[in-house]
Amino acid sequence: MKLILTRHGETVDNVKGILQGHNPGELTEKGIEQAKKLALKLKEEKIDVIYSSDLKRAADTAKEILKLQPNTPIFFVKELREGNCGGFTGKKESEIDWGKKPNDAESMGNMQQRINSFLTSIYEKYKDKTVLFVGHNGINKSLVTVIDHLPANDLPKIIHMAQASISIFDIEDEKKYKTQLLNSIDHLE
Repeated sequence: MKLILTRHGETVDNVKGILQGHNPGELTEKGIEQAKKLALKLKEEKIDVIYSSDLKRAADTAKEILKLQPNTPIFFVKELREGNCGGFTGKKESEIDWGKKPNDAESMGNMQQRINSFLTSIYEKYKDKTVLFVGHNGINKSLVTVIDHLPANDLPKIIHMAQASISIFDIEDEKKYKTQLLNSIDHLE
């Protein structure tokens, strides 16, 4: 399976430095342009199916891609949502005490388990296909920990996933992955 992974475009809250978590998020004009450039870059790919987070910022990015992939089935799913930030949701990142994580926030272990289970189910359905995931920084980084066989707590060590970036992985079976491209934003320049 060829897995193409991308992140939503820039949002109003990204610009303000606000942690969004499960909030829907609204793309900025720049974010919409990023999504359009992303769609143009992926236009020549034969994408068999698109799975997007159901949060508005990712769904709106996926809909831009769909405009140039009109015959591709698309599904909006909670499994690709950003991590639940609990009490940190809606707060400025600069004002957060990262040492005091709220009890209602999703753990890195839970995020990794969530994305691993989802990836396994998608692989079983689309072994010989090309699949596109439209997600968020945190959940995409969690997916990289799965692909690289890293513990969940290594998530903060993974490179920040740029807005509208593209990563591509070849998956031979549930345990064999090869990274073709990671966090590319060449199409945005």
